[in-house]
Amino acid sequence: MTKLNYEEITMQLILHGGNARGAAYEALDEAEEYNFEKAEELLEEAHEEFVQAHKYQTQVVQNQEEGVVPNFFMIHAQDHVMTAQAEIQLIKRLINQLHMTESLEKRIEALE
Repeated sequence: MTKLNYEEITMQLILHGGNARGAAYEALDEAEEYNFEKAEELLEEAHEEFVQAHKYQTQVVQNQEEGVVPNFFMIHAQDHVMTAQAEIQLIKRLINQLHMTESLEKRIEALE
């Protein structure tokens, strides 16, 4: 087993976690404008970024040396990934609510 470059992995976790969060929030912005097709594309991008981050996270977990304590930056990087996961799930729910809002608005307009 080769020794992992924890500095590189830390940077990849932060990069992909941040990219995932950014794409998810862009998706929410699009959904707020009822651009649901673009929102779905951005959610897929967010998911792909999260998957990349999770691959690095898995490497760390599988290769963790017994007795080695993660440093602050690795903990910070892990936090980025886990926060991204939580925010993506929440944003998906918000987008579903926006779908319902749009549907209700269309029904109200049809009655007028």
